[in-house]
Amino acid sequence: MARSSSSLPSSLDSNLPGIPQTVLSVPVEPKYLCQACRQVLRKPFQAQCGHRFCIHCLKELTSSGPCPCEACKQEGIFEEPQSLLDTNAAFPDNAARREIENLPASCANEGCTWKGVIKEYESSHEGRCELERVQCAACKALLRRSEQERHSERECEERNLNCKYCKVTFSFRNIKAHDEVCQKFPLQCEGCGKKKIPREKFSDHIRSCGKFKAACRFSVVGCSAVLENEKQSEHEQASAQEHLALLLSAVSGLRQLAALPETDMALGLYRAPEDGPPPKAAAWAGLAQKLGALENIVCVLNREAERNALKLEAFARQHRLDQEKIENLTNKVRQIERSVAMKELLLAETEQQLRELEYCTYDGVFIWKITDFTRRRQDAVAGRAPALFSPAFYSSKYGYKMCLRLYLNGDGTGRGTHLSLFFVVMRGKNDALLKWPFSQKVTLMLLDQNNREHIIDAFRPDVTSSSFQRPVSEMNIASGCPLFCPLSKLGGKSSYLRDDTIFIKAIVDLTGL
Repeated sequence: MARSSSSLPSSLDSNLPGIPQTVLSVPVEPKYLCQACRQVLRKPFQAQCGHRFCIHCLKELTSSGPCPCEACKQEGIFEEPQSLLDTNAAFPDNAARREIENLPASCANEGCTWKGVIKEYESSHEGRCELERVQCAACKALLRRSEQERHSERECEERNLNCKYCKVTFSFRNIKAHDEVCQKFPLQCEGCGKKKIPREKFSDHIRSCGKFKAACRFSVVGCSAVLENEKQSEHEQASAQEHLALLLSAVSGLRQLAALPETDMALGLYRAPEDGPPPKAAAWAGLAQKLGALENIVCVLNREAERNALKLEAFARQHRLDQEKIENLTNKVRQIERSVAMKELLLAETEQQLRELEYCTYDGVFIWKITDFTRRRQDAVAGRAPALFSPAFYSSKYGYKMCLRLYLNGDGTGRGTHLSLFFVVMRGKNDALLKWPFSQKVTLMLLDQNNREHIIDAFRPDVTSSSFQRPVSEMNIASGCPLFCPLSKLGGKSSYLRDDTIFIKAIVDLTGL
């Protein structure tokens, strides 16, 4: 049999199987069950044999083409071609759908008190219940939906973290191991107390840090001194005799080794057995020659060490002077940076005040000119800048401070279809002298640039709403018209949109003020 293509209207498509029977508040009738998943039908389709299936289940069954109806086989009524399931021959069972949507339902999640009908369950509660137990994608733990965000961010042992120092991604359980090897991890010098030294630069720091304590370089021959780097040169000069004595003692130890039977082996003077043992006088002569050479080397090294110690002390003095200069310059740079930052802040505040003064009115009437409308609306559709705020305006010189908020792609019920325009009460300098809550009538207008038919909407504030109480932050919650103007009125040669510009007018009734 030829395989037929499966195609369904996108409005009827669903990626979910049937609704669990536990959701129903009444016993479920068999006619409302899907013949495949045996759950309550979701977007039911009726096959040509008369059996009903969820659209998701029907798609799964016919994904490889028409297939026999198992329900027909079980009932002993299988008959081709009526008993072959085919999405092209099936149709939406709207009667069954309406009956199912009106069945009483309640949430099956423990502790949830939601009740309603199946239609409401699918549209507003399914997959949103805060008490539903869901599985963490990382650690597979079961937890309530309301706890999922906190678990993913703070509790999950398998969550991934980014090292704030080197930006490498690793599992939370490996955080301690990573800190031990992270080359950017900050360390503190025990000598000078300097903090936040990256591990990759710590070895360079301790070599140059005058306060870091290290073993004397003659520790290999027995010196036990441990002191700061800046005092190493002074120690070597003061302890030169002791260091020479230690070196001579080490050389004497080498002489004693000559008396051991394995001396020839230790000195690398091995002879083959057939050559016989070397003459004792020759062995002693070779050993004495090597020891003399070692003593000469020690003397040369000692003189070189003294010269280097003098150079090191001079370098250390110069380094301290350079460090003081650098520290003074760093302090001056910091002072200049703080001064520049303060001036930039003052400049930004001054610019903001100038912008407000440029557009500000003090009679409760405000006209807002919005240019570059096309680009701004594209930004709103893309979610980059969904809302615009107007400059502030006032009911009088010392009156209420207000502004407008405009959604160029709509907000709430108007999203994607309307301009949404809202009125916002802002915190002003004279709020303590004004009457609260704000109760003046507000009129909002989209101006017809032919001066024929303006779009007008007006409202009186709900004095119980927090939107019109005395502001405790910079501005209250916006209130107004989510369906202010259909976007279709701005298409084509609209008289409301000219030269890519619209005008919005707000009028606050000053009666009673």
